Amino acid sequence: MPGPRFDAAFRERLVALLVWRRDVRRFRPDPLPEGAVERLIEISCLAPSVGLSQPWRFVLVDAPARRQAIRACFESCNAEALARQAPERARTYARLKLAGLDEAPVHLAVFADRETRQGHRLGRLTMPETVDYSAVMAVHTLWLAARAEGIGLGWVSILDPDTVRAQLDVPQDWRFIGYFCLGYPLEESDMPALEALGWEKRARAGGTILRR
Repeated sequence: MPGPRFDAAFRERLVALLVWRRDVRRFRPDPLPEGAVERLIEISCLAPSVGLSQPWRFVLVDAPARRQAIRACFESCNAEALARQAPERARTYARLKLAGLDEAPVHLAVFADRETRQGHRLGRLTMPETVDYSAVMAVHTLWLAARAEGIGLGWVSILDPDTVRAQLDVPQDWRFIGYFCLGYPLEESDMPALEALGWEKRARAGGTILRR
């Protein structure tokens, strides 16, 4: 059967979706619609995966005690990260809002099951880390699907993986990929917050291409 054809108008809208995808740090407290998270996770499972292994594992963190434990882990790791900043960067770093842990209505942890038997280990012999990459692809798919519905996602990367794994009581052989906050963004912009604050500028794509 012939596949669908995506016209110029669709492609333009797709680029707009990519441009307006942001790593959200400030959220409105409004809850998401019933079933929204489950629907987004279902869409994320359309992501490519090595050997069709679908190694992604999603943990919805609802319990207040577990959320507080993750927040404490973040505070500890963030304090260490701040101490490591160069003096000229420390003040800017301190101004950054690096987590939406207090306002976001949904907390989601994503793991990669490295021992999954699905896919019969196809494609993992020389590059077993492709299991992790597959889970990241699922995150990105979820990120875009959420943005298309006006829902923001923030990636909280300043966490200790062992602590997160222990606090969420998941199998030891699951690789921690990331902890995410989801909710309606307090504000929207087509410019990354780090660029707006002068932390870094987006590099041009041409500088990343080599020809051999």
